[in-house]
Amino acid sequence: MGLGTFKTAWQRQVQYFGHDKQSMYRCLVLDNRGMGESDKPRSRYTTSGMAKDALEVIDYLGWKSTRQLHVVGVSMGGMIAQELALMIPTRIASLTLVSSAARLVNTVEYNTVVGTILVFKLGIHSQRFSIPKSPDAQLDDIKGRLFSQTWLAAPDDYAEFPTNGDRFAAMELKKRQDTEGFTRIGFICQAIAAGWHHKSTEQIKKLADQVGRQRIQVLHGTVDQMITVPHGETLARELGEEGGVTRIILPGRGHVLHMEEHVLYNQTLERMMDKVEKVNWVEESS
Repeated sequence: MGLGTFKTAWQRQVQYFGHDKQSMYRCLVLDNRGMGESDKPRSRYTTSGMAKDALEVIDYLGWKSTRQLHVVGVSMGGMIAQELALMIPTRIASLTLVSSAARLVNTVEYNTVVGTILVFKLGIHSQRFSIPKSPDAQLDDIKGRLFSQTWLAAPDDYAEFPTNGDRFAAMELKKRQDTEGFTRIGFICQAIAAGWHHKSTEQIKKLADQVGRQRIQVLHGTVDQMITVPHGETLARELGEEGGVTRIILPGRGHVLHMEEHVLYNQTLERMMDKVEKVNWVEESS
């Protein structure tokens, strides 16, 4: 999962794959170090280090077979997924990188970047470097950076809140009340890991060569204000669209596609899983 986020953010995917279709799939979701129920060491975090954390859990479960793992990573989680795929390429059945990047580059003004980092989760106003007067001000900033306005204003998908934006606000407030699970030091350490993530063009090509391009897809929203869409387009191009990598760009959607487009998102994951089953069969038969 992404920066400053708990594993519970996968609830729509866990419901679909882990409950509705439990006879077909097994799901693993986890808190990255620094968040939720995972440890929060005061040390330098890296995306490769967090990939090793995930690999330890995967190995503990005994999921070590060739082409067994369907790996999905969102935002910083997509960066971690890149590292994991480079570590165990032949165990990857499919790799889905969502709202992510091989490396962060300046596609917006510097002040916008600073504002995003300071306001997102930390609640620091970039112009005054002070805490906003109300939690509502912080939530409005966060919502606007993560989601499209269209989705925020739409009726709640589950009819429990007036709007989708209200549901997210409730989720965010609940998370912030967990003072052991969500800490500033944990967020800052994760932010450093995401900010310093860097995979060169050559490394991304190596990843695609070893995993297999038909097994990889990249998803991104056009109004993503956290990791802008040129990052996703570059990632897909460097992975090798011409060689079979799938690129899906969703017009008018923001950063958190697994919430904004959860039905389409789940269907997209399932189509990839079905596709690679055929790829596996061809490889095993050859």
